Amino acid sequence: MSDATPVGRHRIDNRRRWLTILAVVVAVAAVLYALYYFLYARYYESTDDAYVGGDIVTITSREPGTILALHADNTQAVRRGQLLIELDPVKTQVALEAAEADLGQTVRAVRTNFSKVDQYRAQLAAAHVAFAQAESDYRRRAGAGAAVSHEELSHARDALTSAGANVRVAESGLAQSLASVQHTEVATNPDVLAAIARLRQAAIVRAHMRISAPVDGVVAQRSAQLGQQIAPGTPLMAVVPLQYVWVDANFKEGQLKYMRIGQPATVTADIYGGGVTFHGRILGLGAGSGSAFALLPPQNASGNWIKIVQRVPVRIALDPGELRQHPLRVGLSVNVSVDIADRSGSAIGSTAAVRTLRDISNDDGGADVGALIRSILRRNGA
Repeated sequence: MSDATPVGRHRIDNRRRWLTILAVVVAVAAVLYALYYFLYARYYESTDDAYVGGDIVTITSREPGTILALHADNTQAVRRGQLLIELDPVKTQVALEAAEADLGQTVRAVRTNFSKVDQYRAQLAAAHVAFAQAESDYRRRAGAGAAVSHEELSHARDALTSAGANVRVAESGLAQSLASVQHTEVATNPDVLAAIARLRQAAIVRAHMRISAPVDGVVAQRSAQLGQQIAPGTPLMAVVPLQYVWVDANFKEGQLKYMRIGQPATVTADIYGGGVTFHGRILGLGAGSGSAFALLPPQNASGNWIKIVQRVPVRIALDPGELRQHPLRVGLSVNVSVDIADRSGSAIGSTAAVRTLRDISNDDGGADVGALIRSILRRNGA
């Protein structure tokens, strides 16, 4: 018994010592965590419910046609203006040639109208001479008194009336001919301008038989097939500009209290792991939670309601230079951490920036249309 008592006390002392050490470790850890939270962690909000987003530019045809050639396929990188698809141009070429002939015929018709103006002016001058002569004859006979018979005077009066009518007919013809050409030249005549517009329209349709890439990017979702008969607006493929992607991070509603536009964010992607970090800034906070814009929004007006924490999408713009070095794909999962220390920004985004996409596939019919029009005008005497 006497030997067991010191051993028992030694065990109790060891136990107390380890419990004390454990308590000290826990206390130190709590202090360190408190310092970490108050000095660093409370200024950051993080989520792993975030995905890469980007524009998906759908390539469609503006005109009906048959696909003759495909110059790009899925996963291939293309440059702005690069030819993607060729359609059968036979019908559009015939329409363009018909428009060229129509323009030439219209120019000749307008030139004829200009010639008619000179013709009616000559007729009017002759009618005035005849009228003056008939008027002189009538006055001479009317002044002769009884020396001129009543019948002869009546004939002179009729001739004067007829000459006056001829003057009015010539004036009407001149006014009618002037109405179509007055204050214009052949090249600026409305009929010629309308024919030029029809020619440009035919040239534009002809140019649409060659479909080019409107942006730099990577081809995806190609559905076009050789020999396929397509209608206007049919999706043929998509081009994704990977240099302009962003991140949509879905934060819990309790994490949005201090989030502001312009706050810095760091992003890591599963595709590269933690070795690559992307830097960006908050562009804007969503106008509602994800469920609010769902196809079938939840109906909470029931007796079995259970509160569910909602998530709001926060859009983050990424550094273009980092994206060029380490491209991201649309839909990839990422982890996002936002520094909310600076709370001076606005919680609502500024006025939306204008985003345009200009298709460069010969919207004006091509560079040669102007030269073609001038050539047709010159050949037909304009």
